[in-house]
Amino acid sequence: MSHYLFWGFSVSMRIISLNVNGIRAAARKGFFDWLPRQSADIFCLQEVRAQLDQISDSVFSPRRYHIYHEVAEKKGYSGVALLSRKEPDDVVYGFGSSEFDPEGRYLEARFGNLSVVSVYMPSGSSSEERQAAKFRFMDEFTTHLEGITSSGRDAVICGDWNIAHKEIDLKNWKPNQKNSGFLPAERAWLDDVFGERGFVDAFREVNQKPDQYTWWSNRGRAWDNNVGWRIDYQVVNERLRTSVSKASIYKRKRFSDHSPLIMDYDFG
Repeated sequence: MSHYLFWGFSVSMRIISLNVNGIRAAARKGFFDWLPRQSADIFCLQEVRAQLDQISDSVFSPRRYHIYHEVAEKKGYSGVALLSRKEPDDVVYGFGSSEFDPEGRYLEARFGNLSVVSVYMPSGSSSEERQAAKFRFMDEFTTHLEGITSSGRDAVICGDWNIAHKEIDLKNWKPNQKNSGFLPAERAWLDDVFGERGFVDAFREVNQKPDQYTWWSNRGRAWDNNVGWRIDYQVVNERLRTSVSKASIYKRKRFSDHSPLIMDYDFG
């Protein structure tokens, strides 16, 4: 990526988002060998599942990056991280939720008027109770998105949203309409986020192809047969819509049950 123009970054900016499904496991699978070769300005990681004293080894602190973690109070659970070549002007831990901030689900780095967020939304697949919690998160996050809009800030909100938006976004959509991640209420919420709330699914701005997935079940041969879901997003506000220049999903190596979502932005 080239040199900075607007927010302390280059006219072109590369942001990579990945649910690592345990950062220590991802490290063993070569993630931190791959990372420095990507020329990324920012990495947003989710489901880090580690306390700070468990990732004190230098492998977890790649050179030339400023590194921030929002860990969950519960050990081995959730947690998000953000790695940035440029030091942010400010870092915000949590989004003001008394229920969900202790789970380590939100981390925001601010560069001038630009916010880059790493968010890990709850999954509701394990129980009705967790699905109810997911809906509560969605309600609270709607209010937070409204706050971003009213603040006038630009934002790139990266992470595992745990919802496939449209039929094109998962292989077996018909039998999954009653399953968490593709429930009508969840999809309607994304309709609202990408509609009335004024946010944009950055990936679909530049890639309308089918079979573009970021997560595969470990059951059966889902990865081998590309039976996946697109549940990882980079979401931008309307003003940044025309800045989206390129998107790709990295699948040559596997560091997790998710794949890295690589997005390039051109602010020129």
